[in-house]
Formats: sequence, C-alpha cells, structure tokens
Amino acid sequence: MSNEPIRLVKLDSLMQQSSGVSDVVIGLIDGPIAMDHPELAGGNIHVTGGSSGACSLSSSIACQHGTFVAGILSAQRGSSAPAICPDCTLVLRPIFPESTSNGAGMPAATPLELAAAILETVEAGARIINLSAALLQPTPTGVKKLQDSLDFAAARGALTVAAAGNQGTIGSSVITRHPWVIPVAGCGLDGQPLSESNFGNSIGRRGLCAPAEGITSLGSDGQPRLFGGTSAAAPFVTGTIALLWSVFPSATVAQIKSALLLGNGARRSTVIPPLLDAAAAYQAMTAARTYR
Repeated sequence: MSNEPIRLVKLDSLMQQSSGVSDVVIGLIDGPIAMDHPELAGGNIHVTGGSSGACSLSSSIACQHGTFVAGILSAQRGSSAPAICPDCTLVLRPIFPESTSNGAGMPAATPLELAAAILETVEAGARIINLSAALLQPTPTGVKKLQDSLDFAAARGALTVAAAGNQGTIGSSVITRHPWVIPVAGCGLDGQPLSESNFGNSIGRRGLCAPAEGITSLGSDGQPRLFGGTSAAAPFVTGTIALLWSVFPSATVAQIKSALLLGNGARRSTVIPPLLDAAAAYQAMTAARTYR
C-alpha cells in the first residue's frame, strides 16, 4: 500500500494509536462487496437491507465500487488498501444494482432509495454513514424523504459523510446542504483541489477535501485496484471520525464534528473546503481531555 494518501491527511499517527473498536459502527451505503476477499476484515462486517451483501458479478461497477470503499475502511492492516479502521464494525447496506458494465463513474440511486438505506443503517446502530452516490430522479417527494432521513440520522447522533461528486460543477444538493452532513471534495496527492470534483458554498463551509486520485484499495477480483474520485475521498473522512470515536468514546457528535472541521469561530468564505487534517482533529479532542 502507498502511504502517501494517509500521510497527506496526517492519519498515520492516529492509525498507530488505534485500529478502531467494535462499538464504533460505520454504515456503508454502497454496492455489494467481495466478502471472500482474503484482505478484508470480514468478521466485523454485517449486512442490512435483506441481501447477503456479497457480489454476484465481480466485474460489475457496484461490486468494484463497494469493495474498493470497504477496503479503505475495513481491510486488514498491512494489506494493499489504506485499512483505516478494520476493528470498527461495518454495517453494509447494498444499494447499487449490479451490472456487467465495466464503465467508470459514481453509482447512482434515487432519493427514496437513499432515504430508506439511511434509515436502515441508523436503525442498525450506525454512528457514521458513508455515502457515495449520485442522485437520480430528484422529485419533490423523494427529496423531502431524503431530507427527513438525514434529520433522523442527526437526531440519533449520527454523522453522515457524503462524496461531493465528480461532475466538476459548482453547486449543492439536498445532501451537501444538510447541516449534519460533511461533504467531501477531492484533491490530488499534492493537496490541490481536483477540477473534476464538485464544489460549492455548503461544501466549502462545512466540508473537507481528501485524497481522490492515485488511491489503491481492494479489487473485487482479489487484486489491488487503483481508483479515484470523491467516492475514494469520503472514506478517509469517515475513517478519521471512526478512529476519533474509538479513542474518545464518550465524545458527542458535536464535539467530533467541531474537532474535525476545526471549528474556531472563523467563517469560511470559499467554495473549496480545507484539507482533512486528522492530527489536528486529534489534538483538538485532546485539548479538553474530557472525552475519554
């Protein structure tokens, strides 16, 4: 595994302290994953939504996407993937249908499908939700249901981390506008924003940038895979939150969010958010010494 993305966001020292704890539950709303992958910490992966969670077509976009993102979070330490928090519990909610296509891009779902998946993962105990999906057919009814599900997650003390998207646009969505969603834009391994990443006022105000190119994680065929985009960036933020909650188990969701975003009262005024700094978030949590 290349440690460059880990070092870029200063996750290395936090990962040395902890590999996560099982009480910290991450909800992964994504494609099915290659459950039999030898480098996946499968013992800590559970499935909700009525399916097995396993891929039926390893070549499908959904399977490749889900396996790759799961590897960033839950691969075994020392594997080809970043393996940020393998000892946390991962609740997988497969949402993307499998196909034989090998095309690229962020898989999509309707607001109603996403709303149902968010509710189910929160009910299954998720404290952090990792969401990487483009919105299809955003009807007023669907958007309202999705807003309500994000409100429900926030009321239950869960943080939602959402990939900002890869259309190279300036704007927002019902997801990125939500005050308890942390939108994640993409940057290169030099820390500079990528032109294909979406940005916007809400992303700039309440979001973060994370590595979105040159990321190696698990491939659904058992071999390492190189991938990018904001789908790859989001789990770096999700994994950081999971490790912070593992080290500071009594911290509130507001304390975690404030430390992660380095809330110091300064108002952000750009559509481009700052780079994730896991070490600074840890230092902010340590300063009060009241969360352990």
